[in-house]
Amino acid sequence: MAKNKVLIALINPKSPTNVGAVMRAAGCYAVDGVLYTGNRYALTMKLKTDTKNISATIPLRNEPDLLNNLSENYSNNDIKVVCVDLIEGATPLPNFIHPEKALYIFGPEDGTIKQSVVNQADAVVYIPTIGCLNLAATVNVVLYDRLAKSTKHITDNELIKKSRDNNNRVKVKSI
Repeated sequence: MAKNKVLIALINPKSPTNVGAVMRAAGCYAVDGVLYTGNRYALTMKLKTDTKNISATIPLRNEPDLLNNLSENYSNNDIKVVCVDLIEGATPLPNFIHPEKALYIFGPEDGTIKQSVVNQADAVVYIPTIGCLNLAATVNVVLYDRLAKSTKHITDNELIKKSRDNNNRVKVKSI
């Protein structure tokens, strides 16, 4: 994974549905890889929630120690660690400037990111909602925010044609 620009890391995810939705988001937003810690997801992955089979093109792997493995695959200062969770003192996502290369770490659905991981992060952000979003929704919002603030995204009909469902042939009526 030495050439990755964007990685997603999930801390001990418990819901296979959320992991499947995260994989779909990874495909939609061109993420380079998805890592997860813990064993809860491995126990349920037989449920096949990756409905677009994104894991065939984007690696999904268990990584017991996210930050140590990171240093093996990237030179110092090459990739920035960004924790995303409702953590006091964090930067609101609308005010956050995304680094070019990032590892976004998301806490579990029923917990939070360990203080030792937060202490090693280059940035800590939160989505300013009333109440908390679920894991997959949080990943989607962060990746969309990254795309919306980028100047490198494609905005044309060819992208729409390539991305839409086969049953969708609707066009905006010319005025």
